[in-house]
Amino acid sequence: MNVEEIMQILPHRFPILLVDRVIERDEKRIVAIKNVTISEIFFLGHFPDYPIYPGVLIIEGMAQTAGLLLLKPEQKLVPLFLGIDNARFKSPVKPGDVLKYEVEVIESKLNVVKVKAKASVDERIVATAELLLGVKKREEQGD
Repeated sequence: MNVEEIMQILPHRFPILLVDRVIERDEKRIVAIKNVTISEIFFLGHFPDYPIYPGVLIIEGMAQTAGLLLLKPEQKLVPLFLGIDNARFKSPVKPGDVLKYEVEVIESKLNVVKVKAKASVDERIVATAELLLGVKKREEQGD
């Protein structure tokens, strides 16, 4: 799945669209990547002399990846990020790194899904978390 297909599912756009490509996907698991570049706007302040990709954006990227697992373009739904459990940051992510997000469904009840997520760079785990997601109907322009 390329970025154009991703934007058919997720409502996010620059600078907060944090998934560049989906490289694997089935019913319960998805793998996506984010190319981290020095031109990202937040590197102006995080941190100018030692740029590191913000941990909250790693979590957001994992949540966006989970949204891509749960939804299809024709559904006209928006993923909602409902919660984070057991988040851990293990290593910094720097410009030039390729973040790989791996997300797997571990529980689903009604319209709430719990996933296990990890982010890695070159097979080195940089973050892990359990995330809760829901969905809502996408509001059309003019509604």
